[in-house]
Amino acid sequence: MTSVHTPLIYKPSILDLKSVTDSQTIYELKKQPFLKVFDTLKDQLKELIKLRNPHKKMTLDEYDIEIDKILKDQTLEQYGNWIYYEWSHTLVHTLDEEEFIEVRTSRNQYKITKQERDLLAQKKIGVVGLSVGQSIALTLAIERACGELRLADFDTLELSNLNRIRTGIHNLGIPKVIIAAREIAEIDPYIKVVLFDNGLTESNMEAFFGSGTEKLDILVEVCDGLDIKVISRYRARSLGIPVVMDTNDRGMVDIERFDLEPNRPILHGLAGDLNPDIIKDLTNEQKIPYVLKMVGFETLSPRLKESMLEVGKTINTWPQLASSVQLGGAATTDVCRRILLNQLKKSGRFYIDLDELIADENIKT
Repeated sequence: MTSVHTPLIYKPSILDLKSVTDSQTIYELKKQPFLKVFDTLKDQLKELIKLRNPHKKMTLDEYDIEIDKILKDQTLEQYGNWIYYEWSHTLVHTLDEEEFIEVRTSRNQYKITKQERDLLAQKKIGVVGLSVGQSIALTLAIERACGELRLADFDTLELSNLNRIRTGIHNLGIPKVIIAAREIAEIDPYIKVVLFDNGLTESNMEAFFGSGTEKLDILVEVCDGLDIKVISRYRARSLGIPVVMDTNDRGMVDIERFDLEPNRPILHGLAGDLNPDIIKDLTNEQKIPYVLKMVGFETLSPRLKESMLEVGKTINTWPQLASSVQLGGAATTDVCRRILLNQLKKSGRFYIDLDELIADENIKT
């Protein structure tokens, strides 16, 4: 059985056959009887040629000619990179980093321009909390809304988490950060992922937020720890880092532009002068009054209000639905991208309430 303290691999090996050392590594890997090898490089090259020539319909022979031009004196096997995923014993042949990104993001054009894509590739986003945060981290990675993700969570996957976390039962007992990092690596091995598998703590906060050229560009805070919610915002404000939060109820996205408003009260003043030490060791039931104050009880959906009254009685904690979590991943990614591209400057709370936007008349859910 896997222990939370067992070091687990989440970074793939990026290998190049033109390197003698990497060539030997690939040779040894291919001798393993259970290795799965996927090599679609020729198709990837065709796709690269096609997107660079959108005005021209090519024959198969013309594609071969263009591929030979790209390969020059290399064989097809030597071209690009081989990505080895140790956790799944899988070896995948891909284009090199620059061409891989060009092809993978080609269908973002022109909703995200090449210039914007290259700017986003320089950005660093930290995500605290990998239940709701898993959907956000994966969507950020799929859209390539940043070049580096820092993921913080101390928890392992439990069966009850599978109502909202997209993964398989084979990952039960595995740290949530490892699961997210592996999935990101399988989508895009060239995105940098840094893990904080003890969660965000006062002792690792400096490393998580960084400084100088390594400073975070956005903090996405979606954790359950109320003390960390408060402490992380004080740190973000002191560093001039904007904070985005999704509550997965009524599609609420919360934005605090500490980069533009250095004296802005944290959580829009709803936390008051709350001392994080007071709430650090409280049970979920004892935390509810503080949670309600921060999120605003009057703005909650009727179902969540009713659920809050049942915590510690008929349920263990407040509910979260997969549909709401996935919506939060999309909304948070969109907001982060626009903040990073200087297309959104507002602070505040915003709602994408599907019960209101898509509803029968005179019916409340």
